[in-house]
Amino acid sequence: MHPITVIEILLAVGLVLLILVGSYFLPKRKRKTAMKIVLTVIVIELAFFAIRPLWIDYHLGKKTEQLTQHLEEKYPGEEFKISYRTSRSYNPYHMDVRFANEPGWSYSYSVNDNQIKQVGIGVPDAELPEEGLHYEGLGD
Repeated sequence: MHPITVIEILLAVGLVLLILVGSYFLPKRKRKTAMKIVLTVIVIELAFFAIRPLWIDYHLGKKTEQLTQHLEEKYPGEEFKISYRTSRSYNPYHMDVRFANEPGWSYSYSVNDNQIKQVGIGVPDAELPEEGLHYEGLGD
C-alpha cells in the first residue's frame, strides 16, 4: 500500500476516533446524536475511498480522448501509444506518449481543463531534447 494511502486511512480513522472520544464527554442524551455523526462520517469516508478511483478513471478516459485528438491534429498520420503512470506519487492526468517513428523517446503531457501541455521528455542516451521530432519546448 502506498504511504499516501496509509496516511489518508489513518486520518480517516483518527477523525472517527476523535469524534468517539469527544462523545464520551458529552451528556448521555447527546451521545446518541454523536453516534449518528460517527456513522455518517464513516459512510462519507467509505464513499470517498470507493468513489475516488472511479472518478479518476472516468476523467482519465475523457482526458485520454482529448490528448488523442490533440496529437492527431498536431501530428496527422503518425502512430502513437498513450500510457499512464500508475503510482500514487504521480498526477494521474500526466500521460506518457511514445511515437512509433521515434523509438526510445517518450513525451509526457498534462491535460487539465482542456489545456494540453508537454511537461516532460524522455531522451535516449547522447541526444538532446531539442533533437526530438515531437519536442514542443517545455515551459513555453
